Amino acid sequence: MDWQPRQRRRRRHQRVRWGRVLVVLLGLIVAIYGLIRLISYGVDLLSSRRTAQDLRELYYAAPTLEPSPVTAAPSLTPPAPTPEETPLVTPTVTVAPNQSPIPRLPSMSYPDNPKLTVSNRFNALRRKSKYIVGWLSIYRMLDEAVVQRNNVYYLDHDAMGNSNVNGALFLDSGINLKTRPYAYIIYGHNMKSGAMFGSLRNYENSTFYHNDPFITFDTMYETGRYVIFAVGSVSTEEWGRNYVDFYVLRSANIHERQAVTSTSS
Repeated sequence: MDWQPRQRRRRRHQRVRWGRVLVVLLGLIVAIYGLIRLISYGVDLLSSRRTAQDLRELYYAAPTLEPSPVTAAPSLTPPAPTPEETPLVTPTVTVAPNQSPIPRLPSMSYPDNPKLTVSNRFNALRRKSKYIVGWLSIYRMLDEAVVQRNNVYYLDHDAMGNSNVNGALFLDSGINLKTRPYAYIIYGHNMKSGAMFGSLRNYENSTFYHNDPFITFDTMYETGRYVIFAVGSVSTEEWGRNYVDFYVLRSANIHERQAVTSTSS
């Protein structure tokens, strides 16, 4: 009369066996999903590097010299006599003894390019993508196009607009390049592979910084070479411990910009 305990044991063994099968199936599903994600990430990484290389070849292949301006043909008409010049009177500014003159704000136009002529290099790049506005180069680490569209699109698209988890380097959409900005804010993913801004972690090493303290950032309107004067990790979230409001750096108010830099230093 022990057939009932045997049935219970048999059912218990069947439940254990099916449980093990279910665990194995779930493990296989997770492994296959992880493998697909890994392959997808590898494909995106290769695609990102291929796109960057294509743009790099186009950028450096384009001539750097701008076309010479067209000069007018010489006139055969004799010049008219010029009237006697009237001397200009330079107004004098009287300053009170305890009062300093009002400082002039620096001109925000491009002194070497007041007509906003786009360089030949960027003309070639913008035929591939009209959103390419700059080129960021950090010696031995980074040599990439910088795009500007909005602050969301290029989180998962490359500089050519192809879907890519690596994204692209992009300039903050609030920065207007029609006038020379007070600051450039460039975004990029902190990729573990070192792609995009993942390589910036090298600057945590002071030796690396002293060996490579310069970066080059060219826009379509001017070239620029900059020295790195500070490196740090901060938070862009207001509730963060090391929060820094980088958006104030775009302000035309010099006191607001100085407040940010003094707080973050």
